[in-house]
Amino acid sequence: MNAMNGRSTVLNPYLSTYDPLVAKHPGRGLDYAPSYWVASAGAPPEDDGPIAGDCDVDVVVVGAGATGMSTAMYLAEDHGIKAVVLEANQTAWGCSSRSGGQGQNASGRLSRSQWIDRWGMDTAKRLDTEIRRGFDNFKQLTREIDCDAFDGGHLYMAHKPAKMDYLRNMAQVRNDFFGYQTKILSADEVRERYCDEREHHGAMLEEEGVGVHPLKLTFGIMRRARALGVKVHPASPVQGMTTVNGIHHIHTPGGVVRAKRVVFCTGGYTWQKMHKLTKNKILPILSNSVVTRPLTDAELAACNFKSKTFMTDTRTLRFYYRLLDGNRLQLGSRSSITGADAEDPIHLKLLTDAIARKFPPLAGIQIDYSWWGWVDVSHDMMPRITRPDPNLNIWYAVGYGGNGVSFSTWAGKRVAQRVVGKDIDQDVFNLPIYNSPLEYPNIMNTVRSEVFAPFRRFGQYFLYKWYWLNDEKL
Repeated sequence: MNAMNGRSTVLNPYLSTYDPLVAKHPGRGLDYAPSYWVASAGAPPEDDGPIAGDCDVDVVVVGAGATGMSTAMYLAEDHGIKAVVLEANQTAWGCSSRSGGQGQNASGRLSRSQWIDRWGMDTAKRLDTEIRRGFDNFKQLTREIDCDAFDGGHLYMAHKPAKMDYLRNMAQVRNDFFGYQTKILSADEVRERYCDEREHHGAMLEEEGVGVHPLKLTFGIMRRARALGVKVHPASPVQGMTTVNGIHHIHTPGGVVRAKRVVFCTGGYTWQKMHKLTKNKILPILSNSVVTRPLTDAELAACNFKSKTFMTDTRTLRFYYRLLDGNRLQLGSRSSITGADAEDPIHLKLLTDAIARKFPPLAGIQIDYSWWGWVDVSHDMMPRITRPDPNLNIWYAVGYGGNGVSFSTWAGKRVAQRVVGKDIDQDVFNLPIYNSPLEYPNIMNTVRSEVFAPFRRFGQYFLYKWYWLNDEKL
């Protein structure tokens, strides 16, 4: 244990070009990305050090982010099971120390209108109820854990005039069919009540939205879990896994962990060779973020910042942004296609140009923190919290598509119920996010995932070009 900061000794420096889709290994004890969250979260909670020797356990949770730590916490809190958490690098090393921290009443990439189109009104309403329960649970956690929470809702900003009709339709669907109080605001109303963001043409205000410091939240969940007897082992990557007579033999550098039950909570950092059930099931996509130096009083007045309510715009390759505690501006968006290209300055310029467009008084402002991280996107843009093979005691909770800040904690609670068998005869587990595995939606599932996986990024490249054209020119 590193006595200076309370965390396991870092074995390797941060690897900025790490790419889970092509990496030869998942890393081992890699240091954190240089995010604002890491710099401001304080010392990580104490952990139990890397695995040192073979051992037998009941439940192993792979991944020490918000989903994994929530799973372990709820297994202990609700069901009396003291799980063992394995993490390849540092605790909360992936999404939980790199995300935008926008806790929305959502999960996955699909809107409620798209739920209706895909599954019908009845299923859409049931799904809304479930995701709202998850948001309410997340909101309660933010009250119990010190995570700089700001309960100010969410502004969905129309980046061009044509998007106002889109937002009006979204608001009507949310209000008429799901009982929300979503409001449409004019550009002047946004500028008067929230901030003078110069690019937008009006916005949709969702009252449900809590901005958080995501790393403080995950560290708080980890402390609660460890207080209940959960063991957390960083620098213990899963290098391979076999199942013998129903027992899963999980190979780590420090020894073999033999477990009766396993839960994968690895998000956008799911290593391709970890297990056949997780290989090629998601497409990791990079997202970049920056945080500026603290704004002066004059800059705050010039931008008319009156709220820390978080914002996203209506681009397909959306920008997300907000004013943080300490009066720093945070802004992020999509980034490079591959990890190898992540350091190209063009991706940082995309964000600084956006700051200049949206907040002209801040053009050229000093950037104090710049980082990127992988987002787990599923083929149908919705998460899965399920047991993909009924013959194996293995579950996973992944695929949030960038909307996992709030729902990941509820996914942990739900997958914990599934691990202990309390999902039987519960109607909620018949919802699409629970009752099917991550697969391509046709008969050629295996062929598509194995043969075409190496070419997915070619398709992503052309999609990004089309999205840019549609967002900016059409």
